[in-house]
Amino acid sequence: MYEYYLTIVLAPLAAAIIAGLAGKQIGRAGAHWVTIIGVGISCALSFLVLKNMFWGGAAPENISVYTWAATDGLHMEVGFLVDRLTALMMCVVTFVSLMVHVYTIGYMHDDPGYQRFFSYISLFTFSMLMLVMSNNFLQLFFGWEAVGLVSYLLIGFWYKKETAIFANLKAFLVNRVGDFGFILGIAGVVMFTGSLDYATVFGQADSVAAQQIEVFSGNPWNAMTLICILLFIGAMGKSAQAPLHVWLPDSMEGPTPISALIHAATMVTAGIFMVARMSPLFELSTTALGFVIIIGSVTAFFMGLLGIVQNDIKRVVAYSTLSQLGYMTVALGASAYGAAIFHLMTHAFFKALLFLAAGSVIIAMHHEQDIRKMGGIRKYMPITYWTALVGSLALIGFPGSSGFFSKDLLIEAVKESHWHQGVTAGDQLTYWIAYLSVLLGVFVTALYSFRMFFLVFHGKERMDAETKSHLHETPAVVTVPLILLAIPSAVIGWFTVGPVLFGDYFGDAIHVSSAHDVLAHMGTTMWHGSAALVMHAVQTPVFWLAAGGVLTAWFLYLKRPDIPETIKNKVTGLYNLLDRKYYFDDLYIKGFAAGGRNFGKFLWQKGDELIIDGILVNGTANVVGRLAGVMRQIQTGYLYTYAFAMIIGLTMLLGWLIWLR
Repeated sequence: MYEYYLTIVLAPLAAAIIAGLAGKQIGRAGAHWVTIIGVGISCALSFLVLKNMFWGGAAPENISVYTWAATDGLHMEVGFLVDRLTALMMCVVTFVSLMVHVYTIGYMHDDPGYQRFFSYISLFTFSMLMLVMSNNFLQLFFGWEAVGLVSYLLIGFWYKKETAIFANLKAFLVNRVGDFGFILGIAGVVMFTGSLDYATVFGQADSVAAQQIEVFSGNPWNAMTLICILLFIGAMGKSAQAPLHVWLPDSMEGPTPISALIHAATMVTAGIFMVARMSPLFELSTTALGFVIIIGSVTAFFMGLLGIVQNDIKRVVAYSTLSQLGYMTVALGASAYGAAIFHLMTHAFFKALLFLAAGSVIIAMHHEQDIRKMGGIRKYMPITYWTALVGSLALIGFPGSSGFFSKDLLIEAVKESHWHQGVTAGDQLTYWIAYLSVLLGVFVTALYSFRMFFLVFHGKERMDAETKSHLHETPAVVTVPLILLAIPSAVIGWFTVGPVLFGDYFGDAIHVSSAHDVLAHMGTTMWHGSAALVMHAVQTPVFWLAAGGVLTAWFLYLKRPDIPETIKNKVTGLYNLLDRKYYFDDLYIKGFAAGGRNFGKFLWQKGDELIIDGILVNGTANVVGRLAGVMRQIQTGYLYTYAFAMIIGLTMLLGWLIWLR
């Protein structure tokens, strides 16, 4: 399988290099064919690896490819850890990426940067594969930074747009904050274990958890708690958890295919995957888990509320991504790592579907993205309509959809997490707050999802006459990926929920202590098969909250569209709070960024110009110049002047010597 793993990683990289460096020679068709073939090979081999792992009983493999560097006993290697967690992530990344590649042919058809875009998205796939297949922290960090770099290039792909340049810079800087914590966490790992290799680090986890470190003198911290919190700060940046979430909505400035790739299968899922991979470490720190679940709870509920007031079709879907990432993070904090990864998988399919469906609408609407200027598109775009409906139902957790199995059971796992052995009253309160956050988030998710769905596809036609005259279904190169993504969005939960959540699918890939194993507890008390779960759905509050959200959206935006404007006018303060995104952008841009610029300006004026240039450099030059001017006055050229100076100097020297005696 060694050759398979190398091919899976290198095929997209080779395709990206060919499309990027030889784009003019191979042309547009050559660029999309070479990258689609490269990612297609990776996808086919990834499913073969999953087949061998799950059905063939193949053992996990930990392979060292080569040693990149070695210093003072620390080996920096490139290698692969391929277990069932890795295999699942490989399949999700490559399949969604393949659909995005095919879709891009239609979406970017007239773009002058066609070959460059295909090169970037293929490179993005390579970067994510390096991240999920790594067997050490060095390679993990390489993939981590590589997806950040390529996302910077893709968000700002239309580099002539000022908003796109602002958005990619914003994403880059915010992620640097998270990455600072991440690299400190890796440094802590090396400090206490002397290794970057996962297996070695996990083997020493208990000894690390028994040690302390003083971040501030006189205030010792548990070493494992500090390491896990620092690693999770990195995940907060990559997976856009509050307060490092602000870059993700602005990433919509990039072309729609990259919005789907970033939000569904690559960059934002990296943090969720990383915490699941580091479960042997996080399980040894209840403090770190509590920190994770609090951050996830805030993100899941409060970021979902922002989706209600958005009018850009892509930004509505973007805020749903923020909220769903919060759900996954809450599951990680509840030690339900399997539930988080399962929701990551199903979410990748239906979120990619929703983004690509939004892109299909944007194409048909001549790149209009305001949902207030749409309406009644259903009869013009039947394929986009039905696939968007499948994605929306999966997002709200409609019984039987993939999102139902993953999100409902995730919420149930958070509810049951109070069962954890040895938890304090404070921990139980945290779990209940988290449960209420994800439960109330169900209503919010249904409300903003179907607000968008109804405003776009139903109701009065609000587009202008010219747009309406050209409105029709998008070509097959766009709709076929929608159909192929709609299929797993609808059915994949039925036959995967059992082995992934309640079976032994992950094996040793994810470690959960027996005191925290809420999924095992649920498996013995409530799991009776997929059909029974669907039948039981109507008895749960999750179903009725979702139904209430859909009915509220129907009433407010189809039956009585005058009410939302009335509500907006009556609660202007609340609306402004949501519309201004809780003022986070103001805080960061007008506060931190402006403060940083002003501080830099002060240092430039007072430090560089006044002290360094004014005093040290120019001041020294001026003193030397003035001294030279004085010295020039005594350089007369007459011998008697020099003789007189020598006599005066000799007299002073003799006087000094006599005085010393």
